[in-house]
Formats: sequence, C-alpha cells, structure tokens
Amino acid sequence: MKLPVLWLVAAFAAGIVLAGRFPGSLRLWLISAAVAILVSGILLWQRRVAAAWTLALTTWIALGAVATGIERSAVPANHVTRLLAAGRLDISDPVRWRGRLREDPMTLPWGRRYEIDLEQAEEAGEIVPVSGGLRVNLYGETHAADELQNLRAGDRVEALVKARPPRNFLDPGAFDLRGFLARQKIDLTGSLRSGELLQLIDRPRPTFLERLARARGSLLARLDALFPGQPARAAVLRAMLLGDRSFVDSEVVTAFQKTAAYHVLVVAGLHVGALVVFLFWICRRLRFPTGLTALVTLGVLAAYVGVVQDRPPILRAALMAAIYLCARPLFRRVELLNTIALAALALLLWKPSSLIDSSFQLSFLAAGVIAGLALPWMSRTSAPYRNGLRHLGDVTRDGAHPPKIAQFRIEMRAAAQWLALRLPERLAPRAGELLTLPIRAGLRLWEIVLLSAVIQWGMMPLLARDFHRVSLAGPLSNIPAVILTGLIVPFGFLALLLTFAWTRLALIVAKAVGSCAGLLLATVDWFSRLPRVSYRIPDPPIWLVLLFFATFIVLAASARAAASRQKGRIARRQLPPPIAPAERAAALVLSALTVLVASHPFAPNLERGHLEVNVLDAGQGDSIFAAFPDGRTMLIDGGGLAGSEWVGGSRSGMDVGEEVVSPYLWSRGLKRLDVVALTHADHDHVDGLHAVLANFQVGELWVGRDDERPAYQRLLAEARSRGVPVVHQFQGAETNWHGAQTSVLWPPGVAMDGLSPNDASLVLRLSDGQVRFLLTGDIEKRAEEKLVEEHAPIASDFLKAPHHGSKTSSTVEFLASVAPRVAVVSVGEANAFGHPSESVVERYEQYGVRLLRTDRDGAITALTDGMNLSVRTYVERHPDN
Repeated sequence: MKLPVLWLVAAFAAGIVLAGRFPGSLRLWLISAAVAILVSGILLWQRRVAAAWTLALTTWIALGAVATGIERSAVPANHVTRLLAAGRLDISDPVRWRGRLREDPMTLPWGRRYEIDLEQAEEAGEIVPVSGGLRVNLYGETHAADELQNLRAGDRVEALVKARPPRNFLDPGAFDLRGFLARQKIDLTGSLRSGELLQLIDRPRPTFLERLARARGSLLARLDALFPGQPARAAVLRAMLLGDRSFVDSEVVTAFQKTAAYHVLVVAGLHVGALVVFLFWICRRLRFPTGLTALVTLGVLAAYVGVVQDRPPILRAALMAAIYLCARPLFRRVELLNTIALAALALLLWKPSSLIDSSFQLSFLAAGVIAGLALPWMSRTSAPYRNGLRHLGDVTRDGAHPPKIAQFRIEMRAAAQWLALRLPERLAPRAGELLTLPIRAGLRLWEIVLLSAVIQWGMMPLLARDFHRVSLAGPLSNIPAVILTGLIVPFGFLALLLTFAWTRLALIVAKAVGSCAGLLLATVDWFSRLPRVSYRIPDPPIWLVLLFFATFIVLAASARAAASRQKGRIARRQLPPPIAPAERAAALVLSALTVLVASHPFAPNLERGHLEVNVLDAGQGDSIFAAFPDGRTMLIDGGGLAGSEWVGGSRSGMDVGEEVVSPYLWSRGLKRLDVVALTHADHDHVDGLHAVLANFQVGELWVGRDDERPAYQRLLAEARSRGVPVVHQFQGAETNWHGAQTSVLWPPGVAMDGLSPNDASLVLRLSDGQVRFLLTGDIEKRAEEKLVEEHAPIASDFLKAPHHGSKTSSTVEFLASVAPRVAVVSVGEANAFGHPSESVVERYEQYGVRLLRTDRDGAITALTDGMNLSVRTYVERHPDN
C-alpha cells in the first residue's frame, strides 16, 4: 500500500475525535485495541492481508482514543485546575503564589509579563503544594524593580496577586481562550498592582529548559542592540528569528494578514526550510559528506527549536525536516506525504489534544497541500526544464530526456554558442551560464508563484474559518515575502552569532538584514494598500468545508497519479501525458467550491418573521444585536474593555470588537449590518465599533448627542472615511421595518444643562406586536426620572438594565414604569466596579423580574413573534462551558 503512514495517522486522528465525541472508559478502549491487534494478527497469519490491514486501522482508531484518555488522566492531583475544581483552593482574595520563572521577564510596550511554573500557594497562612502555570502582567513603569532584582528564567519568585483561570466569552463563535492558554501551560492569569508584589526568593540552579530561555533572552537583547533606532525592523526580526511577536505594531500585523503573508512572522516551515538550505549550501562548500551534513543540520535545528519562543509550529517543521535528514544518509527515497504523516503521528502520540489546535491543523495542511498537489504540478511543468538545464554541455545526456526536453537542450546550446561569439573573450566560456541563469531564475519564480497559489487555495476554508479573511493579493505578495524570508533567516542568525566574536562584521551583516526587513515591510504595506485586496467573510458551512477537502483529495490523487505516469514516460523518453479527465473535472469542481467559500453567498442564520434581541457577553461593556422580521439587522454598541489601550502600536488588552463581537456576527453568517448604533462614547461601548466598521458593510451609523471626547470623534472620522452615513437620532424619531418599530426615547433634541455623558445615552425601544424591548445604554437617575416624568412609553417586557446594574440607575420609579418580565445586566466577571450592585439586584427581585447576567449566563437571546416572548441563555444551550 502506498502512503501507509498517512492511513495510520488518519485512523489515529479519527480515534481522537471519537474519544472527544463519545468519552468512554479508558479500559474499554484498551480492550478494543487489544482485541483488534489479536484478530489482525490471526488474519495476517492466515494471509488475509486486506482484512488484516483493515482491522489494523481499527486498532489505530482505538489507540487514538486510548492516547486521549491517557492524556486526560495524566493531570497531577495537585494541579491548580484540579484543586480549584475540588474547592481545595480559595482564590477569591489575593494569594501568595511561589514558583520558578519559566522565561526571562518579557518586556512589552505597556509593561512586563512574567510566566511562573507554580510550586506552592499560600492562603490564610496555609501552604499548599501546587503545579501549573501562572501568567502575571505588570502595567506601567517597571524598570526600577527589575533592575534591582535582575530576574532571569529559573529564579524562584513569590507573587502576591489575585489570579483567576482564563475565561472564555460565552458567545457563539467566541475564541477558546482557555484552551489556547492551556496548550501554552498557562492555567491562571492576573495583574500585579505594584512591582513590589513580585519578590525574588532565591536563585536555584537553572534546568536545561531554563538555560534555553535565558539564551533566548540574551539573543533578543543582542538583536535589539543590532538595530538601534529601528523599532519596526527590530520588531519584525524578533518575530521572524526568535518567535517574539510582542513588539510588532498592530497595523503591521493587519497588513501582513491582508496580504496573506502573516506566516512569515510565525517561525515555522518556511524558516526551517530557509535555514536548512543555507546549511546545506555551507556544508557543500566545505565538502562535508552526506552523513556529517545531516548531523550538523540536525544539531542546528535542535538548537533553533530550543531558543524559539513559540515552539509548537517550529517543532512540527523541524520534526519533518529531521525525518528527511535521517533518511538521506541511508540513501532512502523519502515520500514527503509519509514524512509529514509520520511527524503528525509522533506529535499526536505525544499530545493528542494538538489535533484541535488550529495551528497544528494549518501547519500540516500547508505541508500536505505542498506534497499532495504543488510538487506533482511542479514535476509536470518546471521540473523537466530545470533537469534539462543540468549538464547542458554534455551532448550524451540528451538521450536521457524526452524529445521535447532534448530539443530544448539543443536549442539552448545553439543559443549559447551564438552568444559566446558576441561576448568579450574572457566571458565567452561562461556564455552557457549567463544564458541559463535567467531561465533558471524564471523557473524558480514560477515555482514560488505556483507554490503560493496552491497553498492559498488549499488552505482557504480553514483560513476563512479561523481568520474570516480572504486575501486576493496572497499569491503575488508572497513572492517577495518568501524570497526575503529566505535571506533574512539565515543571515539574521549569522549576524547574531557574529556578535559573540566579531561585532564590526556583525553590524555590517545586520545592516544588510535590516535592509531586507525594511524591503519586506515596504512591499507588504504596498500590497495591503491596494483596493479590495482583502475582505472579511463569515464561517463557511461545515458541509462546504468537507466537500472542498474531499474534492481537493481527489484532485491531489489525480495529480500524483499523473506525475507518476509522467516519470514512467520520461524513463521511456515519451511525451508527457495529457491532463486526465478526472483531474480536470476535480479542478473545475474545486474552483466552483472556492468561489463559494470566498464569496459566502448564503443567507444569514436569522429567525425570519421574528424580532430577535441578543445581549452579548462582551465583558464589562455593552453590545446588543437585533434582527428584525424582514431580515434587517442592527448592532447597538460594540463593547470594550477597561485598560485595553493602544501603547506603542500594541493593545494592552483584547479588542472586543475584533475578538468577540465580530466572531459572533460571523457565526450568524452576516456580512452586512443595516444599522450600527452608538448609545454614548464611553470606551466600553465605543471601542469595539472600529473593528465592526472595518469588518462589515454598514448601512448607517446612529448616534445621539455629539461628544467632544476623542473616542467619539475617531469613530465618526472612521465612519465617514468608509462612506457610512452618520445619522443623529433624538427623542421622537421612529423607524418601521416590516411591522417592527424602533423608537428613540432619549436624548431630547433640545439642550439640557448638566447632562452627563451617561445620561445622554441613546435609549431605544424595539417593539413587535405586543412585545417590547427597552435598551437603555448607561442612563442614570436623572435620565430615568425625566423619562418617567414625561410619561415616555418605556413599559417593556424585556429590559437591558441601565449602566450595568450600577446603584446610580434602576430607580424604583423607573422599574415600576417599565415593569419588565426579564432584565439583563451586561457585566464583566469579578469587575472592579462592583456591578451589579447588590441593592439593585434585590430591587429587581422585589419586582419579580427574572434577572439574567452576561457574566454568568453568557449571551442572552430573546425572541418574539409579536405575541409570545422566549428567552434562552448561552449557558443553558452549552452547559459544558
């Protein structure tokens, strides 16, 4: 059987999936594996090979489930997550956490980050042995504290901090932050109020991994010293060489994403390939034998994996390279797809949960696309001509090529002779080299274009699922990106190594590397500014993704079969075979499926004929999505987190609009919003709307009173730059969409003295038939009193509690006038403001209101047909979260 390891890893992955979907006892899976092994052995002894092989695949399915069960049960009893689940550790107050620094303190634009491998926790005077990982951030000036302590990886420290497990936003489409950090062995996060709350205990002898972390810190410091006054180039080089993307400006990151060149900032296969090619070239120049070349390359790759910060992607690439290098000295022909499958199998055996990691999926998909389709197409297009240019002067080799290539060699020799007669005497002997050099370069350029296009093609569904972006510039923008990366990686490390021996030469090499980095930034920026080269799309339907990859497999199998047939024809000196009908048909079907993925022509997932209001879990902020009976949509506020500010081109926290609100809208299949409404310009309402305006087509932006604050002015400027009309809405305005009415109840159109920004919030009432929804922004007592005094039509079945349940709002008179059946408090978990106020919660309970909270219940969805109102929460639908 061809590609046996590919079948094995597919079966093993299927077992991991089954164990996740149908978690059973580990003993049952072990028994199943043992029985399958026994029966397959009997069948093999009876020479029933096909049946034995089929049962062997079943064995690997069972082994995948077994490995998953072992991984789940391998969590130690004193792991912090198990202690918290068992109630044996109270983290409601600050705890003294002790452990060893995993990395050197990481300097960030907004402060410092420390990652600690935990050993002990002290609460209420009791010391509890713990294991796990803690990440703490220290915002602001931290130089003095660090200079005194000079902390390094391996130092034992104590941090007095209120740490909590990472929390996922409880919304459809939300990113699994908890799982993402768990794969980095981060189980708790917290913020230090002062640098004095982190103290050095002692400096034990560092472990091997801690020594590697110190080496990485030293290399980062040397890299910064090579590029003083060039922060943009230094930041990109930190990412490309050592995997530290902390200082890459957010606008630069967006430019790389728009041009599908972001992969050059992630140390992975391209970087490993560039380094391996460079090492092979050096070893060839030094006339090293094949075995020594492989040994040197393996040693350098091992060191590279050790010092890179983001290890999983490079580990996967290095493992594939290592398998190839180990087979090369044995003069074994290496089947690339088997090599990729073997690397994937090894990693899944070690850590089965890697299968659900999008980074794992994208890495191996990219490698599989290259081996399955790009290389076979290269072997049928450029490879015969590249082979034909070898030993061009040796006429006796013409017979080893097909007639077309043999004729090409004859014509090239004739052209070389013609050129030699017209060149100066000293250049005439090199006429053949001068003639073939641009042709070789052109063939390599074609291969880079083909490689880039095929990778973008094959990865499009997963890129659309994970990043919601289509880049039309990718196949072209990746040409300079790949070439420049091939220069930056080896020569960047050469400059770093020279800093230990010859600083002057290191600076000279660094200058050339810096120029390449500057050219990379300039080309990416130029491509990103081209109109309509990139756009955002919703998640593709699962059936479309499965059909896409099934068709891609058929196309790759057809291409590989055709490449195999071509090798036989070349051996017999025959013309290449024509494109097979199956390959042509698969390519056409795949092209049609690609258009579907890239355009997403599907209707949004909305309840037609119903009015739907969704209060999202946006942390300590507001964001509400409304869908009307005729399919029109409205987003009220975009959320935002306190402390998430732009510092040095980077955010000190998450962008709620990009990471929470937009994914929710994409999960509903939306590309367009008819209205985006801003209630007022507080950061926890306005900040997320910038991403919404960038990611979706917006019909109108509704605002209330103008606000002089910069956040409000920036939003208006962005809306106008994108051609979005800005509509001021005041008390009395009404809009009717298919019988569902939107009424503006506040603010008044006339000036009112002393009206606070909160009390100037836009208040909307949505109504359909007999059911009404009141959305109040952050109004407080004064606005509530005015609405009651003016007998505004505020009576509603559903109330978005004003100002996150603050004690300044939800007055007795206001609640009596609204008389809601359901109220929702949009609030962040364990927020510093004490929202919702206990007195306010009691007030709602006294009025018999069903009170829901986004921090506990997640996103709340209210649906009405004009007669009945149904309310359901995210936690009710997803109890496991």
